[in-house]
Amino acid sequence: MRTFAAVAGLGCAALLVTGCQTEAACPAIAQAPVVALTVAREYAGSVKTLRLKACQDSRCTEAELGLLPGSTSVDQGCEAGSGGGDRPCSATSSPDGTLTGMLLLDPLTESPIEAASSGTGTDGLPLAVRTLTFTPRVAYPYGEQCGRFISAGVLLDAEGLRQSG
Repeated sequence: MRTFAAVAGLGCAALLVTGCQTEAACPAIAQAPVVALTVAREYAGSVKTLRLKACQDSRCTEAELGLLPGSTSVDQGCEAGSGGGDRPCSATSSPDGTLTGMLLLDPLTESPIEAASSGTGTDGLPLAVRTLTFTPRVAYPYGEQCGRFISAGVLLDAEGLRQSG
């Protein structure tokens, strides 16, 4: 009987200890499996249409991108908080002269991507085909317990394609 009481007591203690551990909350944010393309501000005025092909793990996807005006975030500061606690802050977006588009590449993995861009210039002539092989970036913005985020982005300018930061 003493053995049973001791085991039951240890079991209850273990439940209490594990029940009191804090668990990190992970945001419920879905990641879009895309290759993001940005046309640099200095080159955007030369681009009429843009096509992107991306190959990863022996799978290729190709499409004409719907180009949208790019923007940057402008910090609007924080309101004064009472007692030094959290304060509401805000930002707004402002056009930055770039163009942006996205190509769905599902699933997006950590493997290298071979990308090629082509298109039409505003003068009606074909743009030079630009190619790049790059490795997507992996980050754990909310901690390793919340899983990894894989991002794949490229920048197109007059010099060609390069991985964006």
